[in-house]
Order: sequence, then structure tokens, then C-alpha cells
Amino acid sequence: MDTKDLLKKVRKIEIKTRRLSDHIFSGEYHTSFKGRGMTFSEVRQYQYGDDIRAIDWNVTARYNEAHVKVFEEERELTMMLMVDISGSEGFGSTKAFKKDIITEISATMAFSATQNNDKIGLILFSDQIELYIPPKKGRSHVLRIIRELIEFEPKSQKTDLAQALKFLSSTQKKKAIVFLMSDFMVSDYEHTLKIAGKKHDITGIRVYDPREEKMPNLGMVEMTDAETGETILVDTSSKAVRMGYEKHYQEQLNYFKDTFRKSGSGVVNTRVDESYVTKLLGYFKSR
Repeated sequence: MDTKDLLKKVRKIEIKTRRLSDHIFSGEYHTSFKGRGMTFSEVRQYQYGDDIRAIDWNVTARYNEAHVKVFEEERELTMMLMVDISGSEGFGSTKAFKKDIITEISATMAFSATQNNDKIGLILFSDQIELYIPPKKGRSHVLRIIRELIEFEPKSQKTDLAQALKFLSSTQKKKAIVFLMSDFMVSDYEHTLKIAGKKHDITGIRVYDPREEKMPNLGMVEMTDAETGETILVDTSSKAVRMGYEKHYQEQLNYFKDTFRKSGSGVVNTRVDESYVTKLLGYFKSR
């Protein structure tokens, strides 16, 4: 992709996702993810309806008139976008690939964080850390993140979620809001997620394709594993083959749900042909 086409694509994604973050997500994001605590702001005269527990008795005695302490939420947060860019994310049987939807969700979350003056960082991973962009603020920083999501070419096609979560824990010493985006068609990340979940507020966003849920009956089909490159001939007309595929898919899905639940992390499931806006808003409201 040349520079002109890349800039056009970045601009298109910015227009679409910024509108969503400005009008829909920024308020929900602010409500759902709280700051680190409350900090003292000022002392003012007591007004009808104020909590009497906030009365500053020393100032009240000095002025012989009731005064209360006012506190504000210490708002500034750090958002980390963790994005799986392995081979399987390039799959799509409808108008959009999984990676396209992940890019839009990432951009929407980043602009929502920017609206709230929070920092945003990015981790792109396969079975290794492909790219790390430390958290910063500002529109230009978000646009850089979007550019990397569009054009970055991974060195590996495989996936290792545990490796990515270890990197998160080692680089982010303070609590962060973490959106981990993948199809989660892997296992063996329960231990590292549990450790990372104790420090960070993690949400797993599973983006999947309708063709991945059920194998269609198409007769003999040549299939290639996007992550290993292995090609095999599959008899999709066999009921046993289709049932075996669906069983494996369901096991991976159950592992994802159970692992995130046990670690105290949130989950969002969105199919590429569904509205991720509806899914994310529902998740924010449920928090």
C-alpha cells in the first residue's frame, strides 16, 4: 500500500470511529472506567443537599459557618490496546476481515480515551511481540496507532497469548485499562491472564467469522492453516469431520469464557457481520 492510499484509509477510519467515540463511546467509557481515586479540590460553603460527612469542622469553626471539602476523581488513566496480528486474523468470509473490525474497534477505543485525556499504548503480537508503542496522549499519536494497525506486517503468523500477557505485566507497572483483541483460537494462557488481571482492568474482545462457527458441507476441500501454512484435503461432506470441527471450536470458546471469568476480566464477543457498536455499548452499560 503506497503512502497516499494508506493516508486515505487512515482518514476514512478516523472519520467513522471518531464520530462513534464523540457521540456514543466517550461518555460510556468515562463512566465504565474509573480513575485511581479521589483527590482534594477545595473547601466551599455548605449548600443544601451536601453530604454532612464532607463538612470540614476546622474551617467551619474558624468562620462560624458550615464549609465542606470537595473532592474530584483523579481521572488520568492509561489504555493499552493488545492486538493479535497472527495469520488467522486475516480471515474473512463476508465483506470484512477480522483484522479490519479489530482496527475499527481499536480506533474507537483510542479516540474515546483521547476524549477523556487518557494515554493510549499499543502492543501488536503474534507468537512474539511484533511492535510496542508506549502510552502517550493526542490525536497524532492515535493516528500513528491506526497506521500501524493497517499496514504492519508481522514476522510470524502464529499466536501466543501468554507471551503477550507476560510482556504487558513486565512493561506496565501501574494499573491500565487493557483491551485484548483476538479470535482466541488458542489455549494455555490461563496462568498469565490471572497474574495480569490482578493488576490491570482487562477486557477480552473476541472477533470471529460466521464460517468459523460451523463447517459447511462443500465436499472435498483443500484447506490451509493460516498460522502454520499447512495445507490438507478435508472431506467436509463427512458428518463426523464437521462434528469434530464444531467440537474443537466450542472447546476453544468455552476455554476463553471460563479463563476470563476466573481471572475477573470482562469479555465481549462480536462477529464480523454484527454491530460491534451494540456489543460494546451493552458491555459498558453492564459494568
